[in-house]
Amino acid sequence: MPEYIPSPIKWVADQVELYESSGGLEGNTLWDTGQITGMSWDTKLPVVLVTSIGGKTGAIRKNPLMKVVDGDNYILVASQGGRPKNPVWYYNFKANPKVQLRDKTEVFDMLVSEVTEPGERSRLWDLAVAAYPPYEVYQGRTDRLIPIFLASPIS
Repeated sequence: MPEYIPSPIKWVADQVELYESSGGLEGNTLWDTGQITGMSWDTKLPVVLVTSIGGKTGAIRKNPLMKVVDGDNYILVASQGGRPKNPVWYYNFKANPKVQLRDKTEVFDMLVSEVTEPGERSRLWDLAVAAYPPYEVYQGRTDRLIPIFLASPIS
């Protein structure tokens, strides 16, 4: 069985630990709620926990990502806050598209695929921005087109 390597980013590792140790009952909302890029919300924003296999290391990797749904599918946005490069998990998903997704107490085996068809990408982007408006701000910070993945249940 592959080794789990926690994120080197402390808040990510801490949130993953809380999410898992509580069985999904805690750590399932964005920690930085309230004031994000000058926007405020009255409610905490939900996140899902995605477990993938590292493309280079083969190790287990875990990332809390914003919860955006489209029917039974989840939309995963590789924004990295609008930084110039894609997050590492983007490359993990490309190398190993089978992931496990935890939505609070429910756990699903899923396949992820990058959405590149312009019409479908635009539709999913609109859903993502409606769920988490800072995505629009993040896109304005970078020259790269922020990738979108669709995670679909494995039947």
